[in-house]
Amino acid sequence: MGGAELIHLPLPVLLGALLVLAGCWLLALKMLKLALAGEQEPQQERDWSVPVIDAAAGGSSIFHRWDVRFKLVALLGFAFLVVATRSPWSALVAICLSFSAVLLAGLPLARSMRRLLAMSGFLAMFLLIMPLTAVPRPADTLLVFSGLEYLPFNLRGLQLALAIIGKACAVALLMEPLLATASLPRTIEGLTRLGVPEKVGQMILLAHRYLFVFLEEARRMATGMQVRGFRRRTSIATLQVMGNYLGMLFVRSFERTHRVYDAMQSRGYQGRFPAPAYFAVSVSDWLLAASWLLLGLALLLFDRLWLGGV
Repeated sequence: MGGAELIHLPLPVLLGALLVLAGCWLLALKMLKLALAGEQEPQQERDWSVPVIDAAAGGSSIFHRWDVRFKLVALLGFAFLVVATRSPWSALVAICLSFSAVLLAGLPLARSMRRLLAMSGFLAMFLLIMPLTAVPRPADTLLVFSGLEYLPFNLRGLQLALAIIGKACAVALLMEPLLATASLPRTIEGLTRLGVPEKVGQMILLAHRYLFVFLEEARRMATGMQVRGFRRRTSIATLQVMGNYLGMLFVRSFERTHRVYDAMQSRGYQGRFPAPAYFAVSVSDWLLAASWLLLGLALLLFDRLWLGGV
């Protein structure tokens, strides 16, 4: 194993550890789902023409008042600096900072927890894959289980997996105060002012707005099929019906895009959206941006100089 330290353990230890980890993970998911279910509001008729990414844009926190251009540069810069760290302890500090940003922005925790819940299944695979696939180094510690000597468990790989998971969670949490504290048109206009092509911004805005209309159209068609007695089965007839369903869905979507474009032209659209005067720079914008970038730089230096990475 190239001089790596070997620790031999019986196979039941591995099986017990896997069962305990799986149980803890399932219990945490169950508790999180119950907590989210308790915070859900009564179901109301949804306006499917309005995107929900900026549902909390009407707040008055420091993130809501922050100029969106400075916010984009500072928080994205902080995210890149977080990704450049190597230690799981640095990732833990980044999670705390991102969670603090969510609290300072006054955003609902249920929304942020749902984002992490959606990522949990994918991220959990790193805990098993990376320790088994990390190339051993002379300073590594390998756990070798009886009967599985050909498949050592590298503790350095486990640290790498924890670092990746922590950084992913930190960046995912940071996206909430970045995107939810300003209206989507304002964020897109900020990206345009920072140099993103205007056509790209328009495509993002239109695609995001139309996505929910598309999903509602699909839901209405599926409900109509169920009312008429359709039930999904493993049969050729089901495949034919689903093929017709998808075809009609795309045809209706294509027809609606023409109607939307005609409506836009009738309202004076000539290739660009009107850009209201959203931006007014203040000293606090500069201070906030500098603070977040310095926090990210300090975290990176702490990771490389103090912790030494992985």
